[in-house]
Amino acid sequence: MLLVKDLVEEFDLKIWGGNAGLENEIPSFDLSRPGLEIAGYFSHYSSDRVQVLGMKEISFFERVLSDQDREDRAKRLCRKETPCIIVTRSQQPPLELIEACNETNTVLLITEDNTTNFTSRITTYLEKELAPETNMHGVLVDVYGIGVMITGESGIGKSETALELVKNGHRLVADDNVEIKEVNKNVLMGSAPELIQHLLEIRGLGIINVMTLFGAGCILTEKRIMLNVHLENWTDNNTYDRLGLEDKKIKILNSEVTKKVIPIRPGRSLAGIIEVAAMNHRLNQMGHNAAHEFNDRLNEKIKNNGGSQ
Repeated sequence: MLLVKDLVEEFDLKIWGGNAGLENEIPSFDLSRPGLEIAGYFSHYSSDRVQVLGMKEISFFERVLSDQDREDRAKRLCRKETPCIIVTRSQQPPLELIEACNETNTVLLITEDNTTNFTSRITTYLEKELAPETNMHGVLVDVYGIGVMITGESGIGKSETALELVKNGHRLVADDNVEIKEVNKNVLMGSAPELIQHLLEIRGLGIINVMTLFGAGCILTEKRIMLNVHLENWTDNNTYDRLGLEDKKIKILNSEVTKKVIPIRPGRSLAGIIEVAAMNHRLNQMGHNAAHEFNDRLNEKIKNNGGSQ
């Protein structure tokens, strides 16, 4: 839940009215620039959004509207579901607006920033804070710039693999519990709950602090999840992808992430396999796919041999 007081602290905003509404909840990451509303058109007023008034809106309010209209528009702007109104460029809010905000507990805030910069900053902040979120059991590691989410049954070796990756110079984001936010379509950001940040649980050793042992360069607070590596015990009855032509996905919230299933058996270097998986994923994103290239060569060879007979 995001409250108006959180905005005040994040952007160092000054409070000019409606102090009793600092606990108002902000339900939407969308902003409203109520220019038409100040002119009198309220048919499609998005009253449940953060309202931003720039120089044009304040100038029109003060210079064009009559005293009666200013009072009317101020009251209609401030509704019980309106979380707050923010005036940019340190402009003096109209007296009618201050009074309406005090009456309805709509917080009236002032920022020194100009309208364009402020709307950009607050939109990015709201999209992140109000993004759909979930938690997943797994380990998130930054491997060669690729956010790799390692999943699998409890005790299969996820944390031990992450420890080996950290020793190889990669960075830990979260162990055991990964908080995931969908900041955009197919853009999932993962982080660790505050309680377990920088920590790894290794069976037989217990809890270790990765930052204390290996330095601050081995941890990362947040990373985009780009690849899921799922570990499972090797079963002879299962048929595993040997060429890499299968395009498996895992769905998290409303987004999809490429999934690779890695069977575990003695002698396999999981850390090394995950490093190669991350590098190969990056190559695939750049348009190079070894599996498809091999398949094309094979088809061409078959075609040529068939034609020569």
